[in-house]
Parts: sequence; structure tokens; C-alpha cells
Amino acid sequence: MLRDLGLGFFLILVVVILPLIVSRFLYLASDLDPLRDRGVGCWLLIALFVVVALTIAFRRVFSSSLHYMLPTKRHCEGVVAKQETEDNNSNSFAKKNRIAADSTVKNEDNSDRSFDGISSNNNNSNNSREGASAMALGDTNPPDIDEDLHSRQLAVYGRETMRRLFASNVLISGMQGLGVEIAKNLILAGVKSVTLHDEGTVELWDLSSNFVFTQKDVGKNRAAASVSKLQELNNAVIVQSLTTQLTKEHLSSFQAVVFTDISLEKAFEFNDYCHTHQPPIAFIKTEVRGLFGSVFCDFGPEFTVFDVDGEEPHTGIIASISNDNPALVACVDDERLEFQDGDLVVFSEIHGMKELNDGKPRKIINSRAFSFNLEEDTTNYGMYEKGGIVTQVKQPKVLNFKPLKEALSDPGDFLLSDFSKFDRPPLLHLAFQALDKFISELGRFPVAGSEDDAQKLISVASNINDSLADGKLDDLNPKLLRSFAFGARAVLNPMAAMFGGIVGQEVVKACSGKFHPLFQFFYFDSVESLPSEPVDPNDFRPVNGRYDAQISVFGQKLQKKLEDSKVFVVGSGALGCEFLKNLALMGVSCGSQGKLTITDDDVIEKSNLSRQFLFRDWNIGQAKSTVAASAAASINPSFNIEALQNRVGNETENVFNDTFWENLSVVINALDNVNARLYVDQRCLYFQKPLLESGTLGAKCNTQMVIPHLTENYGASRDPPEKQAPMCTVHSFPHNIDHCLTWARSEFEGLLEKTPAEVNAYLSNPSEYTNAMKNAGDAQARDNLERVLECLDREKCETFEDCITWARLKFEDYFSNRVKQLIYTFPEDAATSTGAPFWSAPKRFPRPLQFSASDLGHLNFVLAASILRAETFGIAIPDWGKNPKKVAEAVDRVMVPDFQPKKDVKIVTDEKATSLSTASIDDAAVINDLIAKLERCRANLPTVFRMKPIQFEKDDDTNYHMDVIAGLANMRARNYSIPEVDKLKAKFIAGRIIPAIATSTAMATGLVCLELYKVLDGGHKVEDYRNTFANLALPLFSMAEPVPPKIIKHQDMSWTVWDRWILEVILP
Repeated sequence: MLRDLGLGFFLILVVVILPLIVSRFLYLASDLDPLRDRGVGCWLLIALFVVVALTIAFRRVFSSSLHYMLPTKRHCEGVVAKQETEDNNSNSFAKKNRIAADSTVKNEDNSDRSFDGISSNNNNSNNSREGASAMALGDTNPPDIDEDLHSRQLAVYGRETMRRLFASNVLISGMQGLGVEIAKNLILAGVKSVTLHDEGTVELWDLSSNFVFTQKDVGKNRAAASVSKLQELNNAVIVQSLTTQLTKEHLSSFQAVVFTDISLEKAFEFNDYCHTHQPPIAFIKTEVRGLFGSVFCDFGPEFTVFDVDGEEPHTGIIASISNDNPALVACVDDERLEFQDGDLVVFSEIHGMKELNDGKPRKIINSRAFSFNLEEDTTNYGMYEKGGIVTQVKQPKVLNFKPLKEALSDPGDFLLSDFSKFDRPPLLHLAFQALDKFISELGRFPVAGSEDDAQKLISVASNINDSLADGKLDDLNPKLLRSFAFGARAVLNPMAAMFGGIVGQEVVKACSGKFHPLFQFFYFDSVESLPSEPVDPNDFRPVNGRYDAQISVFGQKLQKKLEDSKVFVVGSGALGCEFLKNLALMGVSCGSQGKLTITDDDVIEKSNLSRQFLFRDWNIGQAKSTVAASAAASINPSFNIEALQNRVGNETENVFNDTFWENLSVVINALDNVNARLYVDQRCLYFQKPLLESGTLGAKCNTQMVIPHLTENYGASRDPPEKQAPMCTVHSFPHNIDHCLTWARSEFEGLLEKTPAEVNAYLSNPSEYTNAMKNAGDAQARDNLERVLECLDREKCETFEDCITWARLKFEDYFSNRVKQLIYTFPEDAATSTGAPFWSAPKRFPRPLQFSASDLGHLNFVLAASILRAETFGIAIPDWGKNPKKVAEAVDRVMVPDFQPKKDVKIVTDEKATSLSTASIDDAAVINDLIAKLERCRANLPTVFRMKPIQFEKDDDTNYHMDVIAGLANMRARNYSIPEVDKLKAKFIAGRIIPAIATSTAMATGLVCLELYKVLDGGHKVEDYRNTFANLALPLFSMAEPVPPKIIKHQDMSWTVWDRWILEVILP
């Protein structure tokens, strides 16, 4: 109440007293005699009092408002305020029912002071705790999603999943390399909070796997040392540390908990608590031990998956439905059906057999490429006439997870990754249990290179195996267990990156119900990455350096090869950032002879920040390669890296010359387009260099190894080209929103980019331009001249009102007149030359739109189009130009002429046609006439007049580009009764946005770097290498040997694409 009174007094001072004082002083200032009014002294005293009062009030208000002026985190963030206590001396995290607005109190020296071992990097904390808001966790209203930042991730998850993530709190215990990789991926994804737990301190050993640690952090608590750098990845996520011992009660504050370094005994305790908690807490136990890794997931007794695969529901356009039991449904044959037996589908828009339009899901059987049977008797239904859409209904799936203790003895089916290692998962299941027992008995890990310790581990594994009633293994593979023992203490960065991606995705699944969880065990090894020749046990000994963990697995000789390698990384986007981080931690190119060159001609945009983790918001607009190189060098100061801003291609062969390519050890592609990949592939093929290739698409990723003389090159096999919709379909007969958006993007570029560019080309050099049109003399030249003349004459804009008129008439042309002409030419009862109905599937009969300023879709299109039209003509936009109400008033004043359809108008219906322009025998005469009109029009223009072409930019929501394209597409969709889409979905399709998330990127780069060990070691056979396809949504991991190069034979000779003949010419 006192605060309210203080604020009211402050407002009275500002609104009432201050104006009186100001007016009084103005009056005095206008008088030449300052002593004329005897009340001046009194007024000065009053003014002094008011100034003092205002200063006090303003100081109070400013101090309380400062929080809102600083860069802020998401609304209602924080950690728990109300805490439970086991006794008077120990505090725990709060229950889920209360959270506070902040978590850290600042000391006078600005250092963080934690509450009971919990420290946060929240820079927006207040000293005052009074008035802290509390809310039920999980019942929050997450803020609007920053679509500029998360657009690529939204394309994978959708809004609902993102909102669930924004309300999720995650605990990660164990902050060695694996823990930090998981944390990085989740912070980039945008969960509400990430709590880092670790009671240990940073060792030099950790520097080869944890990218946030430096040598200055040695001796500090791992969790506390990780907070500040991880916080930089996303200021909207609360990142905090817990450095005290973890208890079961701590876990109740989280939706998911991840343990990367925990004993089985403790894991049983925590997992049982999570499994029986209400609601259940998702529990994940994961480990990386050298070249071996494991994951266990338990999301509770009943976990519902809302979307199993993340794919859009499959659809089909119906051609016919029989009156049978079961009914046969045939679809048009332009696209294969993706249905499977047992799928549920719904029907809509069917004419005749209307009984199927009830929205009831129906099961399909006997699914084929273009037809399926319906498990329903349609004998007594109405006769099918025409039309109809069939759409898959995605059903939720309930999974019953077993707790760890039960699953350990009865693991069920293991998730396989490599079918050549079909018997490996049960052995690794045993090996990880043996390692846990070894550590619990001896209090340490096996020593790298110690045969005694290896034998002890093998003995423990044998004893466990002997005690098994079911599932006893016949062969324990001592050689594999020996390798497992030698590297058991090491956390290798490539393994951490790979498992960081997998586990990060599992946490997202646990928090959102999006995608199918890993059920329940996954084991992986990459023993093929070990040196091809035996390593002396002494070579595994540590040298008291940052690479000791890696040396304990591979030995010092391979480490030296890594450090002296010369590497070329092409691209520094999402893949490139991950690669640089991995390579810096591995010590690649960090020796006196080593060098890494990275190139990328792109600059950093806001949308990059959700995946390309080496960049920060203050780097926006800077060169990607330069910023990435600098960030990578901060991870490892010994990194010898050079950043270039050149595109790799024919035009830069003076930069990347023969000497450059010949000196390379290996090339790593981090590209996003096929043409650039093919060029680099040809260079590597010519210069006989290994190429490590990878790519991602949403939750999917793939890797391909190109090894000279061992494998085929990248260009040896290609994906089939994407099917393009016929031009006539896009322009006159769309039947899905993709067609509408393709048309909208084409019209946008034609109206706002190509036509203004043509105008400028003409005005810049009229004679040269017109001569070129005369020489071409075709329909395209005629169309170009017509557009230029139309832009400078009939549709020329001089005021913003002209732009509104132009936009309103465009609406009428696009969505009314053209449709009226189309249905005049092809009426609803029109027939083809064979007598079949013209408007049969997949064609949809259109209806013209009647403009209404009260329809927001109509009005928003006119408003956005007017603004962009004004921009092309350099017309200033008035203050009212962005006010829908004012624009509506202006639109109502536009005179729209009546439209009369024309006879004999030719509309292209040939699906093979590549142009809508029709040639005419008098094109030359028409062109000459158009040129003459243009010359007369140009004479009335200022000599400096030029238009401003607008290039489509999808990632700026304030530029009205997507407003115009979404408006064009949705109005056209209304014409054809096609479901509309929001602006975000329109952006994905029209902007051709590639879905991308950090988890699949991390996994792909980890897999590639495991192959890099083999490449730089040398001597590995083709069967040692692995190509991978993975889909984290399912999850699916498919690894296989690369395909060897094709052998070409001729008579008694044979060769591959890698071979060459050297001709020696002896000159006389």
C-alpha cells in the first residue's frame, strides 16, 4: 500500500505541480525585471522542494525499473524459492509447486553468492526478495516464441513442443565432456532451466572433452566453472549450478534428470524415486568410456508419445471409392501413397459417398502404391461421384518403461546401430556392469595400458556372466573387454559429441512427448577407430597435458599425427562450429607442423544462434569464419587456424591453388548445398585427398567417408531430383498449399524484384536494352517490355495512395478476375477431349473472392503490398500507412472496374509446358510498338529516376515480405478451398527453410570425428570405416561399410576413378 501511495504522490508531482512551476518560470523569464514579482523567492523554495521530492521518487522508481531495462530472461523464470529441509542444517531444492523470480543475490563486489550450494548466472537478479511471485511449475504460460531465433527449430518441433520445452527444468549431473555437450544442446533448444551438478573439480584431464574449461579452471568445481560460458549460449534459459551432494528430494523440481557419472547403486536409488514420483520424472543414465558408450532411459510406468516420428500426416487425393466390403479406395497417381496397413485415416470433401465425411477415423488394410482397402462395408453408402481427400490420423502411443533395476536383468531388445555387430550390445551390457563393480571394489578406474587391470575387469565380467540364469553369453570377447578397460577413464570428445546429441534429444522427448523415446538401452562402440597397429602399453602413459585422456586410448603417436595434420574445413555454419570445437579439443592442427584452414563467405544472422553455438548476438553481421575461428582458438590456444571468407569454387582457384590442395591431410565438408559438395569432391578426387562428408535435415543426419582408393567418391551416387509441380498446376490448378506458396513466391519476385530490375536495366541504357529485346524477338522479350511499360505508365505510383490503389487492383486481378476468366473458359461441367470431366481430381474448382475491408486477410495483404510497392518507387510511407483502419478507409475509396471475361483466352493445361508465354506471329511488330510507347513514357521521367528492386528476405519479420507472400498464398488457397497456413508455416515452405536442430548436428560431427582418427592414423581397411544414417526422432541408427569404388575393366586392365595414368613425353 505504501508503494501505491508513493507512486500516486509521484504522479501528482509530475502531472499537476511540475507544469505549474514550469509555467510560472516561463512567465518570470519573459519579464525583464526579475524583482517585479515579490513571490519569486517563494516559488523558488517550492521548486527546490519539488526537485528534491522528484529526485527521491525518481531514484526509487528507477531502481525498481532497472530490472526491466536490462536484457531480460523469459517471464516467470527462476529457481525454487520455497525449500524443504530434511533437518536444520541441510536444504534441498523446492517441490514443484513454487518458484521464485530469481535465484542469486549479488554481493557488493558483484560476485555470485549461492543459496545452499545452488548458484546461478542470472544477471537480472534483484537484491529484494519481497513480492517474489510463485506459480505452479508446468502450469506456466510460456512467452511468445522468438521466431527469428528459433525458426529452424520450429520447423522440426512446432509451437506446441517448443512451449513445453520452455516450461521444462532439467538436471544434468556430471560435468565432464558428456555432461557439457548435453547441456549445450538443451540450452540451445530453449528449455526453461538447466541445473548443472558436479561435486568434483576440473582436472587437466578434462580439457580434451569439455569445451568450456580452460587451464585457469583447473581446481575449480566443474559445475560452477561451466555456468557462465553455457549461459552465453541462450540468455533466455536459466543456467545454474549445484555443487553439494545430490539427494533424491532434489530431483522433484525437474521434469527430466540426466546422470553421466554415477554408480549403479546410486542410480537404482534415484531411478526408483523418479519412476514412482507423481508425476514421474524422466530418468536418463548415460556414460562415455573411451570408445564405448551407453544410454538408459526410463520415462515412467506410462509415458505418452504424442507424435511418434514428427512427420507431417500423409495425404492422398481420391480418384474413386467402390461400394464394397471392404471398400477399395483409389487415389490419383501423381504421388505414391505413404500409408501403411493399420493406419487410421479420415475423409473429407467427398461428393456422393458423403457418409465418409463424418470425420471418424477408419482403419486401412492392403495398402498399395496408389490404393488401399477400407476396413468398412460401403455397399449401402451413396455412390461416389468426385473429389475427396484422405488424411492420416496420427495416434498417440503409450510406452511402459521398466525401472533400471528390473531392466538391467531383463533388458529386452537392444537398439542396434551396426548390424555387423549384432552380438555386441549384450556384451557391452555386461561390460558396463563389470566396470561399475570394478570401480566400487577398487575405488578407481582401470589404468590405461595395465594388463593386470584389464584381466581383473575380464574376471569380474566373467563372474557376472556366470551368475546369470538367462542370457548367459558364450563368448566374452576378452580382446574387446581389454580395449574397454584401457580407455574406461577417458571421455573422448567425439564420443561426447555423439552421445550429447542422442541424450539431448531424449530429454526433449521426455519434456514434450515429441518423437519416440529410446526404449530402453542403447550401446555403441567404435573400436575400429583404434590405431591399426598395436600400441606399446608405455605409449598410453599420461604426459601431464590436456590430451592425456585421448592419449590413454590412442597413444602418443596418433596424438602427434593429429597435432601435425593439415586440415581444410569448408563451411562454418552449424556443422562447422561443431567441427571446430571437436577438432580444437582433439588437438587437431595444434602442433608446430599443423594448420587448419576454414572458409565461409557468409555472415552471422540471428537465426543462426539457436544452432551455431560459437556465435553470440553481438556477432550478428560479422563474418562466420572469422568469429568461429576466434572462438575455437579460445577453446584451445594452441589451435593453428586461419579463417578465410572465400567461396570454394572455380572462381577462387587462385586462392585454393594446387599447392594448397597438395599439402592437405584431409578435407572436412560442412556445407549446405549439393553443388559446393560436388566441387569439393572433384578437387579431393583429383588431388587424392580424404573427404569427410556429413549433412543434417531436422532430426536426421548422415555421414559419408570418401577415402582414396578405398571408397567411392561423393559424386558417384546422387539422390534423385525432387519432383517439381507442373507449371500449369502452380499457375492455374493448385491442389495443395505448396502450390499456392510456390506461385506466391514467384509473383513476389516478379512484381517486386524482377520487374523493377528490368525497369532499371532499360532506364540505364535504353538503346542497348531495346536492341536486345528486338534481337530476341520472342514471347519472353514481349512479356518483359509489357511489364516495364505497365510499371512506368498505367501502374506507375507517385503517392502512397497510388500504391494502395495498385494493391487493391492486384487483389481484384489475382483473386477475382483471373478466377472468373478461368471458370468462364472451363466451366464446372467442362469436359476433356475424351469426354471425362475437366474438373476431376486432382483439379479443384475455384471460386472468385469478393474483397472486404473487414476481412483481415484481405486488408493485411493490401497493406503489406502497398508498403512494398511504395518501397520500390522510393515513396515515403505516411504515419497512417501502417494503420489498418486508415488503410481500410483509403481502400474503400478505390474505384474497381467491372470485369468481363474474354473469349478465346488460352490457358495452359499441358503439364509438360515450361512457359506460360505463348508465341505470336506478330511478336516483332508488337515489340516495336511497345518500344515506341516506352520511349514516349521515358521522356516524361526524371533522368535520375530508378526503382528499388526488393530481394526476398525471409528472416526479417518487420519487412512485410512474408506478409505479402502469405497473403498471396492464403487468398489463392481460399479460391481453391485449400486449407490456409499461418505466416510461420508459409515462411518454412516459401523460404525453403531447412529444418535444423543442434542435437542431430552434434551427433553427425561426433561420428565424423571418430572416422577422422582412422584417416589420420592411416592403414585402416575399408571395412574399418563407417557411413551412417540416423534419425533421432525414431530413434534409428544405421551404420555400414562405405561402398568401394566401381572397378572399370578393359581387356587385361582394370581401374577405378581414383587411378590415373602418367604420360611421360620425351621431347626430341
